[in-house]
Amino acid sequence: MTEFTLVRGDVELRGTATGSGPTVLLLHAGGEERGVWAPVAAALSQRGLRSVAYDLRGHGASSGEATTLAVLVADVAAMIHREPAPVVVVGASLGGLAAIGSLADPSTALAVAGLILVDVVPESDAPRVRAWLDSLGLRDRRAHLVEDIFEHSHELLATATDLELPILLVRGGPTSPLADAEIDRFCAAKPTVEVTRIPDAGHLIARDAPEELGRLIADRATTWL
Repeated sequence: MTEFTLVRGDVELRGTATGSGPTVLLLHAGGEERGVWAPVAAALSQRGLRSVAYDLRGHGASSGEATTLAVLVADVAAMIHREPAPVVVVGASLGGLAAIGSLADPSTALAVAGLILVDVVPESDAPRVRAWLDSLGLRDRRAHLVEDIFEHSHELLATATDLELPILLVRGGPTSPLADAEIDRFCAAKPTVEVTRIPDAGHLIARDAPEELGRLIADRATTWL
């Protein structure tokens, strides 16, 4: 296990690399930290995969503020280009949206062998998501970022639709905020998306079912890389 820092202007992104082999980049959900991936990273290491997890800006030990999706997207792209290609990118919730955004750049997409989205789709129903965030007391903390994401959701869907790489969507069980209609809309736009479900997990699958998530990631990554 190796700790590292990626300097992005006046922002320092703190990360951890685990294991050896082809690389899987792990992007956590909003409000989380890279440590949430530790059990998944251990599982990937046992399958001969190297994982890289970092704290998104404004999270954990990383500095800066996550005020717009664009700054997170640029960070993800920089992290992808830091690693030897190809890599598999895994993004949970906010991390998944930033991952999709980064792949709008063709040079970044060329460095990626596959994308795994964890309980997130590129375009969600804004009023429903706002209500869900409000119920958890989370929307006010990152109100500007939340609205910025909604403003760019159509672009995210267009980017995901145009990607020429395999995509796996891992969704949680009944307590997940992801709606069936949103998944159906995504799959209609991108019929090659593979969808699987971890019934006992909620939205934060890396916390709720790390062993199962790790197995799914490893199974796809060892095929794609």
